[in-house]
Amino acid sequence: MSGDYLAFVFPGQGSQYVGMGKELYEHYAEAREVFEQANTVLNYDLAKLCFEGPEQLLNQTVHTQPALLTVSTAVQAVLKANSIIAKVAAGHSLGEYSALVVAGVLKFADALRLVHLRGQYMQEAAAVVSGGMVAILKLAGAVVDDICKQVVAGGDTVEAVNYNCPGQVVIAGTPIGLQKAVKLAEIAGARRCVSLAVSGPFHATLMRPVAEKLALAINQVVFSDLTLPVLSNVTADYLNTTRQVKEKLVEQVYSPVRWQECVQRMFVDGVNIFIEVGPGKVLGGLIKKTVKGVTTINVEDRASLQKALVQLGEVD
Repeated sequence: MSGDYLAFVFPGQGSQYVGMGKELYEHYAEAREVFEQANTVLNYDLAKLCFEGPEQLLNQTVHTQPALLTVSTAVQAVLKANSIIAKVAAGHSLGEYSALVVAGVLKFADALRLVHLRGQYMQEAAAVVSGGMVAILKLAGAVVDDICKQVVAGGDTVEAVNYNCPGQVVIAGTPIGLQKAVKLAEIAGARRCVSLAVSGPFHATLMRPVAEKLALAINQVVFSDLTLPVLSNVTADYLNTTRQVKEKLVEQVYSPVRWQECVQRMFVDGVNIFIEVGPGKVLGGLIKKTVKGVTTINVEDRASLQKALVQLGEVD
């Protein structure tokens, strides 16, 4: 792989499913060790929840976030055992914590405690703040931004919160704000407007109270220097210092996820292989719509791991 530049990308909330991580747990000691540590830190059987569900419980934000971090970290441990090492990392929203674990900034146990609290605070906030999220398809980001400005000028709350790829922008806000924005998006030519199955307006400024609580928890954790370049969702640029990492993790809660720009930055800097580390293929799909001529690989179970090893061997 001497001529290739490999990135690890880590999925966020929405990629979870019952059964994730089970095969790797059963066949790789490295994965098993990660799950066992998670069970100890969280003081409940997270492995059983990932492998057997119930789905309703797994989909609760307070459980989803540590579950995804654990599965992604377990997959990364198996990749490392197979000598697959990234030169850069990024994660979508929650996935940024997985990237920081790989980069040595956060110990897995500390990251687990933080995302458990992050999920808890987000779930609590969603119960108080009425709102949701809608994906706007086939409209440019600038057009969606203008639509949000029009709605806000009318006295309602809505904003763009995920710039996922060209033609896919997610908005978040109050029910009325979302309703008005969807109408304007349809008039502007959006192909579809899809309500997301989430409990609140995540990454919107309505989530600032979550950030304030999370900041207190973050400041009690030891952060180490980066051993691997990691991009921030907030800036779509590389994180440099531990202080900056802490600041951006707090800001991330109420700031847009600039995933499209993160992918473009990695591509410009020479990344030509993206490995999605963890459940699903969501990020691979977004990457293919953002940049051309790159290889996207996902690793989540034994079959995808073997396929990845073959692909990476062929690239050599």
